[in-house]
Amino acid sequence: MGGDFGPRSIVQASIACLSATPSLHLTLVGQPSLLEDLVSGLAAADRARLQIVAASEVIGMDERPSQALRGKPDSSMRIALELVRDGKAQACVSAGNTGALMALSRFVLKTLPGIDRPAMVAAIPTQAGYCQLLDLGANVDCSAENLYQFAVMGSVAAQALGIHRPRVALLNIGTEDIKGNQQVKLAATLLQGARGLNYVGFVEGDGLYRGEADVVVCDGFVGNILLKSSEGLATMIGVRIERLFKGGALSRLAGAMAMPLLKRLKADLAPARHNGASFLGLQGIVIKSHGSAGVEGFQSAIQRALIEIQENLPQRLHGRLEDLLP
Repeated sequence: MGGDFGPRSIVQASIACLSATPSLHLTLVGQPSLLEDLVSGLAAADRARLQIVAASEVIGMDERPSQALRGKPDSSMRIALELVRDGKAQACVSAGNTGALMALSRFVLKTLPGIDRPAMVAAIPTQAGYCQLLDLGANVDCSAENLYQFAVMGSVAAQALGIHRPRVALLNIGTEDIKGNQQVKLAATLLQGARGLNYVGFVEGDGLYRGEADVVVCDGFVGNILLKSSEGLATMIGVRIERLFKGGALSRLAGAMAMPLLKRLKADLAPARHNGASFLGLQGIVIKSHGSAGVEGFQSAIQRALIEIQENLPQRLHGRLEDLLP
């Protein structure tokens, strides 16, 4: 029931994913009459793999997490998380209030042993491929121990995505040991002594995009600004390139010749393609979609959930934490 475009966009994305993935079963949690209208045109075969669970309350995008936690026991978000807790679903995907989703996830699903705070992680395009960036906004103020735990979780998540020995770095204002605030310096000391972790030191923002690390760790304040700035920059560059190729006859001709390559580049960098941040550190899979994501973006969030289900990520994390945490 959340997100800037409401349930219509989410239902359309769900229908598209059902059509593309025959093994997928989905549960839509929210106001039944509204959701039934939106899925009324779904083919019978796909409708058999979709169920609707009623929820009488909706958490607003501007509500405080404490209000959502204490005041709305029958919210769609909470019921969805309880389905995961009770084994009736393998993952929860939401485009709703981020703070409320994090608070409810911690309350309903609990964190894995040894983890103080879950962290949001998502893939960022780089020159070398992709980098897992965390935290993206769930934890604005972080201790050195929090950053250390994020690094461990990010490394395990990157391994689950196929990277044999992920390079882990701390995002900083310089690569020298003397640079950075106290938390980052202390976190670096902890990571340098970590067994079984491929810590490569500090990385700056430009180094992240050069692909100097597979996992980049920072607090949620910095990570959220970096993520939103990256998405805005990618969109701005795309708009400017389109304008340049519409300037005159020669520009239009050059644009027509370059269009196939430009479309590939635009598709590769499109924020919607990389939508879906995972809440690492919970005893269950929770994926946060951008509130502003459209149909394609929410499909990407569902696909991220499918990957984590296939990789059994929470159990994989749990199995590695004892080896990597001090």
